[in-house]
Amino acid sequence: MVCLISPCCLGAQDVILIFVHFPEFGRRIVLLGERPSLLDIISAKQRIDPYITRTPLHHYLSLDNLLDAEIHIKHENHLRLGAFKMRGGINLIAQLTEEEKKRGVISASTGNHGQSIAYAATLFGVKSIIGVPEGANPYKVESIRDLGGEVIFHGRDFDEARQHVERLSKEEGYRYVHSANEPMLLAGVATATLEVFEDLPDLDVIIVPVGGGSSASAAAIVAHHLNPDVKVIGVQAERAKGAYLSWKSGHISESSMNTKAEGLATRVGFELTMSIMRDLLYDFVLVSEEEINEAIIMSLEKTHNLTEHAGAASLAAAIKLSDVIKHKKVVLFNSGGNITATQLGSILANKAN
Repeated sequence: MVCLISPCCLGAQDVILIFVHFPEFGRRIVLLGERPSLLDIISAKQRIDPYITRTPLHHYLSLDNLLDAEIHIKHENHLRLGAFKMRGGINLIAQLTEEEKKRGVISASTGNHGQSIAYAATLFGVKSIIGVPEGANPYKVESIRDLGGEVIFHGRDFDEARQHVERLSKEEGYRYVHSANEPMLLAGVATATLEVFEDLPDLDVIIVPVGGGSSASAAAIVAHHLNPDVKVIGVQAERAKGAYLSWKSGHISESSMNTKAEGLATRVGFELTMSIMRDLLYDFVLVSEEEINEAIIMSLEKTHNLTEHAGAASLAAAIKLSDVIKHKKVVLFNSGGNITATQLGSILANKAN
């Protein structure tokens, strides 16, 4: 083991970084509830790089003209699983102890998080069980199974599925993986924003979809360290605004949930991500189902990308905030492209009518 102590400046504070090299890279203990540091995020990038393809940050002149701003899209929908979540899943599963790996992991998901955990678990030889709500996206469910995960259905929505697998984890001894309250997961997700700053260091605004809040809180941490002047804005569906209400009120709040945007569909905010977003998020907005559908069509027409409801929310927010982002250099996160043919057909048919 080799230690290197080095002074540096991260954001506004001078700190001492202690770099520790282990024969097996990257092993460190992270306490539950601890916010990932910039060092955690940089380490995560090195850890997951062998397993993912760097996603493009594309500049779209057609969106510039529409919004009177310089619009770039971070295409996390181009990842192998079609969504940003695999970054966090790989980083977390890679760091499980041998005892945790033997126990196996269990998690709840509307689809994308479940795919990431199933993929990473199979990658590292770990059993995975994913709880999904009844009526979950069938393509995502099929993908979870194809990736080696066992799927169990329970409840009307994500939160009922989550409560069920939390009980199972205690009864059966599985290592429960929360979809947001996991520092190692956040560190992995944050690597996407590191890539953004590498590609576009002089950006002004980042707009990120929010379900559990892992992507928005991760983006806010990176922006805080690398350029605190960058404004990170979260967006959630009007019909599933638990995270928004939690951010707005300053305490964990619950909301009704009736949205097609499964990636944004949480009834309650989560402690770790909410605490980060309260401290670091510049703003948080809500968009309607109609605004999301319009953004899905616009994404198809202007960027030639299939975009799921959650992934289109950032573009919907940009349109809603056109006065705020005017003349700014803006990055929109397309968090996922896992839309079904039925969903897309319905949206296009409604537009035609």
